[in-house]
Amino acid sequence: MIVVNRFRVPLDRAEEFRAQLQAAYETLAAQRGFEQGGVGRNLDDPELWMVHTQWRDVGSYRRALSAYDVKLTAVPVLSMAVDEPSAYEPVVPGAVLNDQQARSLG
Repeated sequence: MIVVNRFRVPLDRAEEFRAQLQAAYETLAAQRGFEQGGVGRNLDDPELWMVHTQWRDVGSYRRALSAYDVKLTAVPVLSMAVDEPSAYEPVVPGAVLNDQQARSLG
């Protein structure tokens, strides 16, 4: 599972946000099930930032978000993300992709 969060940050807050985003990323990266990821800033629009993480599975990501240190460090930063879908499935040759259908809540 891949998670991509994008952020719109005014230039005068860039250095402060950079430190917060890096701390959030490091906290997420320390969680069980984390595989890889990184932090980036858009080349054409320096107010646009992103963090991407890859997880063993959706359960690993959800458990990571419930961890105490993630709630203190990463969740406040992630709450500033652009409001858009952020979870993706890897697309590899021959893989069966997730069906587009309503999800059960129970």
